[in-house]
Amino acid sequence: QVQLVESGGGSVQAGGSLRLSCVNSAYTYSRMYMGMAWFRQAPGKEREGVAAVYGLDIIPYYSDSVKGRFSISQDSAKNTLYLQMNSLELEDTAMYYCAARLGRTAAPLRSSEYNSWGQGTQVTVSS
Repeated sequence: QVQLVESGGGSVQAGGSLRLSCVNSAYTYSRMYMGMAWFRQAPGKEREGVAAVYGLDIIPYYSDSVKGRFSISQDSAKNTLYLQMNSLELEDTAMYYCAARLGRTAAPLRSSEYNSWGQGTQVTVSS
């Protein structure tokens, strides 16, 4: 397992933007073979995968609920995964988690595929 530390959450009005960050403690070589993802969980709801990427692949995965509004990216020099969230909606309010796994998966947005998790960062969208 690796250590993941998220930051960047906060309160924002609907239509606004936030950028979440996740610092990954894994060595650079290991990160080349790691799947990284962002999940979110609202009170009373199941954890939902919103965006994922594998290693140095340039093709990310997005849930339908955020496609076109959220963007996942990586900065290898900073060991950091980002989630740029634009056009935020009330329904985006949730605790957001960064997750990691070693190797590819056929289900990159399924939470059970990941074995390393950050502590979460809260995102609250208001009208």
